[in-house]
Amino acid sequence: MNTAPLKRYLVRSDWWMHLSVLGLMFIGILFIYSAGFQHADIPVSGFHQRQIIWALVGVLGYIALAMTDYRRVAEGAWWIYAATLCLLVLVLFIGKQVHGASRWLSVFNIQLQPAEFAKLAVVLVLARYLARPGRDIGHPRCIWLALIMAGIPFILIARQPDLGTAAVFVPMVFMLLFVAGVRLKFIMILVLLGMMLLPVAWLSLGDYQRDRIMVFVDPDRDPYGAGWNKMQSQIAVGSGGLTGKGYLKGTQNVLGYLPRTVAPTDFIYSVIAEEKGFVGAAAVLALYGMVLISSIRAALVARDKLGRLIAVGVASMIFFHVFVNIAMTIGLMPITGLPLPLMSYGGSFMISTMLGLGLVQSIIVRRDRR
Repeated sequence: MNTAPLKRYLVRSDWWMHLSVLGLMFIGILFIYSAGFQHADIPVSGFHQRQIIWALVGVLGYIALAMTDYRRVAEGAWWIYAATLCLLVLVLFIGKQVHGASRWLSVFNIQLQPAEFAKLAVVLVLARYLARPGRDIGHPRCIWLALIMAGIPFILIARQPDLGTAAVFVPMVFMLLFVAGVRLKFIMILVLLGMMLLPVAWLSLGDYQRDRIMVFVDPDRDPYGAGWNKMQSQIAVGSGGLTGKGYLKGTQNVLGYLPRTVAPTDFIYSVIAEEKGFVGAAAVLALYGMVLISSIRAALVARDKLGRLIAVGVASMIFFHVFVNIAMTIGLMPITGLPLPLMSYGGSFMISTMLGLGLVQSIIVRRDRR
């Protein structure tokens, strides 16, 4: 039995990332349990049990990709991209509707959210496209083709509608273009063009999406309707103080003021901040910082442009999720519905995030030996 690949993985992989990822998943499961807790005599929702299963599947995928050469994975980037596009189209026609949005496919009674895997597929296909030897990165045709490749899944996801997930593509694509070598001047022109289209984007929003933005601008506009989750989240975070109220003792959470439909998903950080206070919330940020530092390190030590772009794409995706989720829980951004990586309840997002981090580990393991 050839144990060389396993030995190389154990010796050359980033153990700080391993520990940070496991720590975030463990904390997430603990507080998903808390988010479903009401009273000792009332059964807890089974979300935490399902999350354990998704975490185990994610760990297996993480290890499998870390031990696989990322260049071999990138060889199938176009097939992965095409498969996710097909799934996104299927969602629009036969997707399961929840609260007016069609985002899930039911496969053997398992709810699959293709949009989560589309983000990773776009990272792979753009990294392979932009890293191709001889590619004229500064040519407008190259830039526009890259934008079209990202734009197709963006439109399909926005049609579900899931503008929060679609928005992840914007910083992710710009970072990939910048690291690939596109001049900052061209990127700024694209940003300005995007800003000019904001009025069109506003008109395309649904009523509930506009309400979320208006509530952000005017918190007193609808405190018992569209503004309820935002208000309760801010109360939960603020009332946690320095060390929190204690595990399973958060009043906003346990008493249901922070709705149990969103506490385990979009507002898991609010549950942590209320029960473990500033100390616990800061510890979570420190763990995310370690994951991001490891991802940036992977980009710096990558042996080729392909690895550098994949690492940057995964890092920008995770950073955007963390930044937007935490900002919306403390009232600094409108409610967008973006989950917190490795912690929010959800199988598709857990697995896709772990697969992305597995690719980052693969890049670190196969780094340049200089």
